[in-house]
Order: sequence, then C-alpha cells, then structure tokens
Amino acid sequence: QVQLAESGGGPVQAGGSLGLSCKFSGNKESDFCMAWFRRVGWAEREAVAYIHSGGNSYLSNFATGRFAISLDNAVKTAYLQMNNLKPEDSGLYYCAAEDNAWVCTTLARHYPAWGQGTQVTVSS
Repeated sequence: QVQLAESGGGPVQAGGSLGLSCKFSGNKESDFCMAWFRRVGWAEREAVAYIHSGGNSYLSNFATGRFAISLDNAVKTAYLQMNNLKPEDSGLYYCAAEDNAWVCTTLARHYPAWGQGTQVTVSS
C-alpha cells in the first residue's frame, strides 16, 4: 500500500523560505509521479508542482521563479523548496503520488495517494 509522509511547513514571514518533504513508500518500483497541491482559503485545490521519477518536472505559474521541486529517487522523497513566500501562499499543502505512471498531471483526481497535509502560514 502506497503511503506518503509529509514534513515541513509552518509559519514564516513574507520573503522567507520554507521546505517541504514527502517520503513515498510502498510503491512497486515502477515509474511514478509525485506532486504538490495546495488549498488556499476556500479556493479549490490547485497544483503547485510535480516531478516524474524519470526527471520531468512542472511548476505552476505562481511557483515559477520562486519554488523548486526535486526528487531523491534513492530514498523516494520529493522536496518542495519555497522561496520569496508571499501571504497569498498561505494554505494547506499536500503531497500526492501516482505509482506506475508514464506521465504526470496537474489533475488531483489522477493521484490515488495523498499526504496528510501541512500548513504554511506566511505573515506580512
């Protein structure tokens, strides 16, 4: 059974940085995708970034230039480094994973495994 364990997040002042990590266990040693989503206020959950075990990655428009996603395949852990954080980045951040995936997607419904979520709070 695929399981995800998130860590990181917390409070930070605007302009600061935070790092999130997500360890993926239980997959079948196949290609996989790991992604970060967030829910800001009452808005719908939105994709922040994804990365494929083969190396392809994606950053949303709001993340480009400020965030970076990386993957350590050896320990099956994805990282989201967030720099120059803004108050509007505050929200719940979730990691998600899809095992046996050829390509990744920004659609939440394609990810069967989800982390517990971690709160990011950016104060002005």
